[in-house]
Amino acid sequence: MRQHLERIFRAGLAAVAPDAALRRHVRREGNALCVDGEVWPLPERGRVVVVGAGKGAAPLAKATEELLGERIDEGAIIVKYGHGMPLERIQLYEAAHPVPDAAGQAATRHILRLAEGAGEDDLLICLFTGGASALTPAPVPGVTLEDMRRLTECLLACGATIQEMNAFRKHLSVFGGGQLARAAAPARVLSFLVSDVIGDDMGVIASGPTSPDASTFAECLRLMARYGLEEKLPTVLVQSLRDGAAGRRPETPKADDPLFRQVCTRIVAGNGQALAEAAQAARALGMTVCVREQPYTGEARDCAAHLVKEALEAARRHGEDGRTLCYLAGGECTVTLRGTGRGGRNQEMALATALHLREREYGGRITALFAGTDGTDGPTDAAGGFADGQALAGCEAEARELLEQNDSYTALERAGLLLRTGPTLTNVMDMAILCVESQTGGNAA
Repeated sequence: MRQHLERIFRAGLAAVAPDAALRRHVRREGNALCVDGEVWPLPERGRVVVVGAGKGAAPLAKATEELLGERIDEGAIIVKYGHGMPLERIQLYEAAHPVPDAAGQAATRHILRLAEGAGEDDLLICLFTGGASALTPAPVPGVTLEDMRRLTECLLACGATIQEMNAFRKHLSVFGGGQLARAAAPARVLSFLVSDVIGDDMGVIASGPTSPDASTFAECLRLMARYGLEEKLPTVLVQSLRDGAAGRRPETPKADDPLFRQVCTRIVAGNGQALAEAAQAARALGMTVCVREQPYTGEARDCAAHLVKEALEAARRHGEDGRTLCYLAGGECTVTLRGTGRGGRNQEMALATALHLREREYGGRITALFAGTDGTDGPTDAAGGFADGQALAGCEAEARELLEQNDSYTALERAGLLLRTGPTLTNVMDMAILCVESQTGGNAA
């Protein structure tokens, strides 16, 4: 069953490969790009500049080079260490994720210079995937990279959502929240995104470098109070946010800003496509399939228990026809750190589910996989983990203690439940795959 789960997961990954996704939405027609039926003429006198960032930015850049060839005058992208590939006309930088480093800061300065150098006859093509926010640190004056690192660490530890994290990043940066588009004005800007956020909000993906920003300085102050961050964050960050809320710093550009008349943004891949292809793979294995309509969110352990309950309910609804029920869901949970162990949200879900199944009479019927589509879950080499009712037999007490220490990686590694894929070069949030075997004794092929 674990082999079936991994096969289903990898089918979902194949559907959201950034290069293939871009080719489905964009084609070259002479001296123009056709984007979902809309024609974008390439500059007759101006330049074509390509910039981007994210864990899957390299295959996006490669596909763009194949589309445009020598029409690309200059370009630069930033990827996570180990996520690159050879490019011919676009310079590739590698940097740290999720905590930004000096390499990312230097590369971001280069991208901003390229954008600022674009004129009204030029076309700036932007390529962003999940992970871009951390890879493009561009602190506002007075704020250091170390300050931004501390911000990221505090937000990860308190369980802030990606939307909340990005609100802070946008307002302490000169890159996100539409500010890259502001830097490029009056050039035309064409952005292609691979979505890794709930609801595919273009203002949240990669912190929305070319999209209007709905968040505000005032919202950041409210979030700071809610999570009790004022005493934990560097004073310069707190003061910078207060200056913005008081009008002493400019807000990020909003939807009514005329600069966005020259900007076109398209999402070329997202979690829904991955789930749809995963569903096809499960059906090919002889399973009955149910796909969760809404993305899952919330604390990882709680979310895992809800998904098990929903999978069982789906199995009952679809009847006992002798076939395994495959319950598919996409989303992104959070983990509130209480211990000092290693792991990630998917590994925490897997370990919590494995312990849950050990205590239930239906535990032997369910096998689950929780994994990040980027191949990385937390600061580990695993994409996620498996769960079933047998794997933790005899070591439940130790596994529970490790869970309380947020050390899901150690527990899953000892039980042989980790999934390691290596870099997938895409990122469309996470996938949960739960298979419920029929009580009548049937099984998938």
